[in-house]
Amino acid sequence: MRVIVVDDALLTRAGLVRLLAEVGVDVVAQAADARDIQALVADHDPDVVVLDIRMPPTFTDEGLLAASALHRERPELGLLVLSQYLETEYAMRLIEEHPEGVGYLLKDRLFDIAVLVDALRRIAEGETVIDPTIVARLLGRRRRQDPVDRLTPREREVLALIAEGLSNQAIAQRLVVTERTVETHVTSIFMKLELADDATTHRRVQAVLRYLRHAV
Repeated sequence: MRVIVVDDALLTRAGLVRLLAEVGVDVVAQAADARDIQALVADHDPDVVVLDIRMPPTFTDEGLLAASALHRERPELGLLVLSQYLETEYAMRLIEEHPEGVGYLLKDRLFDIAVLVDALRRIAEGETVIDPTIVARLLGRRRRQDPVDRLTPREREVLALIAEGLSNQAIAQRLVVTERTVETHVTSIFMKLELADDATTHRRVQAVLRYLRHAV
């Protein structure tokens, strides 16, 4: 996998590059801000760009703006946005604008390289990966009637784990059930959310998007 890392914090950037290199991820370029990101992507053709939300010059949402610009130019490019802070509105903004091939993780997750690498792989494959802390925060909110309300408690639990980026096998291990049981729950979720088996859409991504919209 080819990755570009963009973060203004030198220690964070260097540490991330080193961790990824140790597990065989090819970090083809790195930068301290988003100003030259389009040129870097054009020159190095990465699978995923990892970038911080808050970068120079204003340290507000430069990372999100850069991600949006990259997605417009290269919709197939994977984007993983990192944040030091729990900012659910930024996470939802990212997912609303680009529901496939994106992720939002808190920087605390970087200490677990297995989680990071798994997120990168899933994003490169077109899935959506949301930090479990964001999912938990959204779970604490309610919204008026919509198809998500039809889900059973177990189906909601499965959908929450899908939102975290887990595969059916990983969900089965987490819930201590068979993978076939998880597949049954996933099929039921798709039916209740009225997600047709359409080759042009990614049903897992669309299910996560509806789930997050419901929770906000």
